[in-house]
Amino acid sequence: MRSLQLQLSLTPSLFKPKLLSHLPYPILRLRSPPVASLPRNAISISQSQQTGVVQNGALEEEYSVSLPEGLLRELMPTHVAVIMDGNRRWARMRGLPIWSGYEAGVRALRRLVELCCKWEIRVLTVFAFLSNNWFRPKVETDFLMGLFERGLRDELENFTKAGIRISVIGDSAKLPKPLQVLITDALEVTKNNSRLHLIVAVNYSGQKDIVQACQSISLKVKDGVVKPEDINEFLIEDELETNCTDFPCPDLLIRTSGELRISNFLLWQLAYTELYFAHTHWPDFGEDEFLEALSSFQQRQRRYGGQNS
Repeated sequence: MRSLQLQLSLTPSLFKPKLLSHLPYPILRLRSPPVASLPRNAISISQSQQTGVVQNGALEEEYSVSLPEGLLRELMPTHVAVIMDGNRRWARMRGLPIWSGYEAGVRALRRLVELCCKWEIRVLTVFAFLSNNWFRPKVETDFLMGLFERGLRDELENFTKAGIRISVIGDSAKLPKPLQVLITDALEVTKNNSRLHLIVAVNYSGQKDIVQACQSISLKVKDGVVKPEDINEFLIEDELETNCTDFPCPDLLIRTSGELRISNFLLWQLAYTELYFAHTHWPDFGEDEFLEALSSFQQRQRRYGGQNS
């Protein structure tokens, strides 16, 4: 579908069982490392990586990765963020209950996770539940919480086998207690996986993320751990919830359904992110639409405030 491309920069079951089981996950043959962004900390490369094979667990299968024609490996984004918008509108357009839209959205997320694994995108952050979404009808929010819990429970073993690491950002205190426990278990079980880092923003607010970072730093100043003159952008970034990844700032943000806003998502982290707005409702966002977004990204010149090269 046609997409509106703005070259801007700014300073159910959630996962069905066997979501990715058809892919030969455990081992990945690397062509060349992505260079779209640099990690905050150096990452050691194991001997298996140096020889071109990444090993996950005891399995030793090889998975040759090739990009679709027209995409360049050296221009691939390292971190892609997505605002998955349009599930309810998609359902209403078809005369279906909104639950059907969320379930269709799950299938779209499944496709995107598969593609990120296949094309060696290192980090995928998805906006699953905005903190203001609690103002929606309770029956809807209860459904969404149950959807997330059941899906994560069903899919945890598959994520582990796939080499996918899970992180959840946002205020978890308001989430149902069983879901909080499950999230803790998922983080622990998958913490050593490195194929893809899937970050799910649940009950998340970009404004609150910055506030809590400032509060944390202020306590350190009060305790004499940090001097006020030592506070800089790097210190603030380390206190944000995205400190769970070595690549906290997305290279590319995709928002579906035609809305032209970022809705309080990763406000600090999107400072130099390339933005892509697709008219497609999230449930219809598939490989063709992702390719269009990546192609648009690769045609842009990222200057980070500098001059044209």
